Amino acid sequence: MALKKGDIIDERKRHPDSCGLVLKVMSGGEGFEKIMCCGHELTLEDVVPSFNQERGRRAGRLVVGMTLDEKKVATDSCGLRFMVMAGGAGFQEVICCGHSFGAGAMQDLQFGQMREADKDQGQMPNTPHQGTA
Repeated sequence: MALKKGDIIDERKRHPDSCGLVLKVMSGGEGFEKIMCCGHELTLEDVVPSFNQERGRRAGRLVVGMTLDEKKVATDSCGLRFMVMAGGAGFQEVICCGHSFGAGAMQDLQFGQMREADKDQGQMPNTPHQGTA
């Protein structure tokens, strides 16, 4: 069985002493193998029906709301994409479709930054113009 859109993986399900990484599947997941965090292997056994916002989850480099996108490192993959919901201090990597990807596969467009597609086409991002109204 593969991951599907909407599945939630919670490290605390089997490892209550962990940083409490919680990821929600946004797309893809047919080739999912495991996630490494705090020295634990998170697999399909760590899928939970809902997100329990308990105290003690420790954030790290992964910021809540950010996405990890397999397509950033492997265009021939199933396109697994996660959104970080909590924790992540001990995050190491995701293994999917035989590829390994980590925090470098994060999509973190900041306000005012240009997307790569806009940079390539020489377009300005959708930001307010300066001048008088």
